[in-house]
Amino acid sequence: MDGRRPLASAECLRRLFAPTSIAIVGASARPGSFGARTAENLAHFTGHLHLVNPRYDHIGDRPCHRSLADLPEAPDVVVLATGKETTETLLDEAIAVGAGGVVVYASGFAETGDPRTTAMQARIAGRAREAGIPLIGPNAIGFVAFERRAGVTFLTGLDLERGYARPAGDRRIGLVSQSGALGLSLAQAMQRDLYLSHVLTCGNSCDVDVADCVSFLAEDPSCRVIACVLEGLADPRRLEEAVRKATAAGKPALVCKMAKGEEGARAAVSHTGSLAGSHAAYRTMVERAGGLFVDGYDALLPLASFLAKAPPPTAPGVAVIATSGGAAIMAADAAEAAGVPLPQPSPEVAAVLGSHIPDFGSARNPCDVTAEVVNDLPSLTACVTAVLAQPDIGAVVVPYPLAYETAFPRIALLDRLAAEAGKIICKVWLSGWLEGPGAREIEAAPHLALFHSMDRCFAALAARSRWHGRAAPPADRPRRAPADAAPAVAAALESAGSGAVAERTAKALLARYGVPVVEERRAATAPEARRVATELGFPVVMKIDSADLPHKTEVGGVALGLADADAVEAACTAMVSRIAASHPEARLDGVLLQRMVPKGVEIVVGARMDPAFGPLVVVGLGGVLVELLRDSVAAPAPVTPGEAEAMLRGLKGARILDGFRDLPAVDVPALSELVARVSEFAADQAGRFTELDVNPLICRGDDIVAVDALIVRD
Repeated sequence: MDGRRPLASAECLRRLFAPTSIAIVGASARPGSFGARTAENLAHFTGHLHLVNPRYDHIGDRPCHRSLADLPEAPDVVVLATGKETTETLLDEAIAVGAGGVVVYASGFAETGDPRTTAMQARIAGRAREAGIPLIGPNAIGFVAFERRAGVTFLTGLDLERGYARPAGDRRIGLVSQSGALGLSLAQAMQRDLYLSHVLTCGNSCDVDVADCVSFLAEDPSCRVIACVLEGLADPRRLEEAVRKATAAGKPALVCKMAKGEEGARAAVSHTGSLAGSHAAYRTMVERAGGLFVDGYDALLPLASFLAKAPPPTAPGVAVIATSGGAAIMAADAAEAAGVPLPQPSPEVAAVLGSHIPDFGSARNPCDVTAEVVNDLPSLTACVTAVLAQPDIGAVVVPYPLAYETAFPRIALLDRLAAEAGKIICKVWLSGWLEGPGAREIEAAPHLALFHSMDRCFAALAARSRWHGRAAPPADRPRRAPADAAPAVAAALESAGSGAVAERTAKALLARYGVPVVEERRAATAPEARRVATELGFPVVMKIDSADLPHKTEVGGVALGLADADAVEAACTAMVSRIAASHPEARLDGVLLQRMVPKGVEIVVGARMDPAFGPLVVVGLGGVLVELLRDSVAAPAPVTPGEAEAMLRGLKGARILDGFRDLPAVDVPALSELVARVSEFAADQAGRFTELDVNPLICRGDDIVAVDALIVRD
């Protein structure tokens, strides 16, 4: 747990998210008020609803109580539909009566940035935690628990009754959203026959946050897939723990994180008072915990709905059955981009297809069966049945080019055939009439998945294969460095003072963790540099030795390929003189000399301290182009060698690791081991550095060596 606040237990949250009694404090007869709207949304609640407001004896035909203390029972949920000035007092009353949880609608707390209201939010969070009562909010819209018909929200226009009318077993998706408005807007998908178990929103998340909600849904039997909309968390590693819990329970946890860039991160802070953190690190963290990271808010529900319906794949291959040659080409392009195989029909299947498809069609996958087959239900049945029976095909994609009611029999037929085969059929909606005839029927069919994009369809098929084929997360992370490395390096860093650590010192500290570094020697004068270079052997590299100049290339402090002693002596004299003149404030300790390392693949491995995650390890293509190419992957430290290899394979330029032109292939397991050691350094020394760069690592097969290193204390 590393000192993190533990996840709220499912038992602690059960009264809140599966309530049998709810009290609305601030209930009102005034139409449009938050109290009145909440009561309307709870009209079909299966438990006891209590209204609390000292100004009323009755609201409609319901009695209204003066205070929580006057209720006939301790409510599972107390909704505070009042202003922020009364929040602390009413929270104390809820605690006193033994409430199971509290929802605070009032805004104007930490999201304002005002120290006074931020302190008030901290106080209510502290009181709730001390009492063991989970609190949603403040600045919350509420939540919906469909099993209990509990619409604990003031939002209108949801038509919750439509969602309540769905059979309980079909409510598969549990929605979690930091933003209440976005969460409940997604809940309107029930209008098109998506099935929901919960919509849980968190507001400012001063107590219960998205990680707690994901953790609760991991144990809730009515939820099959978890879909989470996230802005950022003060402690993201709690979400990793929750996703890991969902994975262990056999539930895909989908995370869509907003606030990708600098502007988005600032918006997240002003909106929820939480930290956005590193987008790349969130992705790696979610995926290594077994979850699926979703790029794009509009892609979240289609993938969640698909995974809720689709059985585990029997094979990764997909067959495409189209009536349009253009749609077949679209499918082939999307499959290639997503890495989804399109196996060709077996001889037996090809024979069936060939007996039905006319000459102007195609029996190759993707199959253009033409309109003649599609309009002939027996022919369509024969073709689809044969394809579904092929062992290396785990799903079928059928483009839906035109919306019309005459397609309804085909929709029912495909749903039946998919059920009989135990496989999913994906219908890709190509019509510009987005909700035309057939859309709702496909959504409602339990064995058909609807997509509005060919690319998104194949991305979902690839995601399903990844999730079901995932490796189990490691149970532990055995140490890689010697036992004495951490305290020795910690002492050295603490005595190093502020600013950048000298390169030679940085390398020595990394070497304590088993990071291979190039041999180097220091020379104070040009004649000494001549002698040292001769002893090392030519050619050599010369670098200025100065902790005040961490970026040596930018100040002309690097000379490569010095081939003889005369060149070394001349270069040393010129380099020291030039830099002394241009940077008179820098302390110069002479030069460092290294034997020239043969050409290889250059990789950067580094770490930085993130305000939310703590130490993050970063890998990328190295050398001087690292900042230009921006090809890097980040993860919370430490990482295992397996996780490090996944990071390396996630680079856009990862193919270079397998050899490219005159560059030899890299021993990726050996490089992954080295990344794991750097990550262990970062985790051990968190708080003693702000920036760490090993750039570049030069890799030739299993010969991997760090030729430069930078550690910045603050």
